[in-house]
Amino acid sequence: MIDKVVASAAEAVADIPDGASLAVGGFGLCGIPVALIQALHEAGTRDLGAISNNCGVDDWGQGVLLRDGRIRRTISSYVGENKEFARQFLAGELEVELTPQGTLAEKLRAGGAGIPAFYTAAGVGPQVSEGGLPRRYDDAGNVAVPSEPKEVRSFGGTAYVLEESLTPDYALVHARKGDRLGNLVYHAAAMNFNPLCAMAGRITLAEVEELVEPGELVPQHIHTPGIFVQRVVAAPGVEKRIEKRTVSEGS
Repeated sequence: MIDKVVASAAEAVADIPDGASLAVGGFGLCGIPVALIQALHEAGTRDLGAISNNCGVDDWGQGVLLRDGRIRRTISSYVGENKEFARQFLAGELEVELTPQGTLAEKLRAGGAGIPAFYTAAGVGPQVSEGGLPRRYDDAGNVAVPSEPKEVRSFGGTAYVLEESLTPDYALVHARKGDRLGNLVYHAAAMNFNPLCAMAGRITLAEVEELVEPGELVPQHIHTPGIFVQRVVAAPGVEKRIEKRTVSEGS
């Protein structure tokens, strides 16, 4: 059996080169791999292609990579909480492929399952299938790179658009528990996108809040089997932030 534990987050990300594509787990700021993102930022890695539900906020998560111009292109479904993201996109500094959230999830899952493409009804009719969505602007505000049309076929009288799956170079994920063999257990909403990213990445790096020995995890409770994970780093006590705190009056 292979012990996949590495000594630090810096060691885990050390071989990620400039220009690599990354799938990053989490939903909003929940379940994001903070330690791995910070280590990647400290390593100075640039020209990254990021795949994630969203791109963090201005000063946390992937937002710190974006702020320093480390991300060249992103595939995301929601980008509404990051002002720097909007500025870079509208200024022509960032290429963005907006993707329906369910489609993005399936593109990752299918990639991890070895399925190169699939048909979905989401996106038929609008610019998702017809093409023309702005992916990059120039500095004058004109569309420099539009999305391309996608194949549409009819099955049982319903139109579906062909979507290609995603198999990024690396995946960065966060788990509540993990063992030395790479088996992972997520907590609550951190189940969103972390298991999918872990499957899709050619090399998957997992930070875990609690590192346990093989055999301590109940097999039927394991969310990501170790076969999908190449490196594990312990990240106890990692800081967790709330994306948008809302409380009722008088609470």
